[in-house]
Amino acid sequence: MKKLNILYWVITVIFSAYMIFTAVPNVMVSPDSVSLISDTLGYPKYFIPFIGIAKIMGAVVILIPGLKRLKEWAYAGLFFDLFSATYSIVHTWGLSFDIIFMILPVIFLFASYFLWHKKMAVLKTASL
Repeated sequence: MKKLNILYWVITVIFSAYMIFTAVPNVMVSPDSVSLISDTLGYPKYFIPFIGIAKIMGAVVILIPGLKRLKEWAYAGLFFDLFSATYSIVHTWGLSFDIIFMILPVIFLFASYFLWHKKMAVLKTASL
C-alpha cells in the first residue's frame, strides 16, 4: 500500500504541476497564449483565461484527498482539455513527431487516475 500511495502522489503531483504551469500563462493572457490559442488555433480570446482557471481548479481538486465525485469530474475535465488541445494541434499543424509532447501528459493523467482508483479499492478492502 505504501509503494502504491507514493507512486500515486508522485505521478499526481507531477501531472498537477504540469497543468498548473501551463495554466498560469493562460490566466495571465500572455502574448504566447494568445498567439497559440487564439491566433494559431482559432479559439476566441475570452476562452484563454477560462481554460486556464479551469485547468488550475482541476489540478487542485485532484490533489485534495477525498472529494471523490468532484475528483472524477476534474479528471474528466483535464482529459478533455488535453484531448481537445491535441486534436486542435493535429488539425492545425498535421500529425508529426512533436505531438508526443501532448501525449505524455495524457499518459500521466491516466496513470494518476488508475492509481487513484487502485488506491481507493485497497482502502475499501482494508476497511471491510
